[in-house]
Amino acid sequence: MKTIVVFCMILMAGLAAPVDDSQNAQIVKYESENIGIDGYRFEFETSDGTARQEQAELRNAGTDAEAIVVRGSYSYVGPDGTQYVINYVADENGFQPEGAHIPK
Repeated sequence: MKTIVVFCMILMAGLAAPVDDSQNAQIVKYESENIGIDGYRFEFETSDGTARQEQAELRNAGTDAEAIVVRGSYSYVGPDGTQYVINYVADENGFQPEGAHIPK
């Protein structure tokens, strides 16, 4: 009887573990808008829970301070089953990510 209980517990633990199916992920949403030299916008989602959105704009066009400012976020499901979200800005001050799991 103990063997059956232990076997059932191992089987249940194996079924509850997250499955990494990223190699078989399908795109379920995709949008893209190229605004030309002034910027762009895109977003996508895949069947494995990965998502990303990003937009960029040209600031101070035609001046010495001309820069592209990119804002976006991406999320994914980690091996522990937790959904991780990273928001970021990339501009003249560099890449600046933020997320609950990123040390400050």
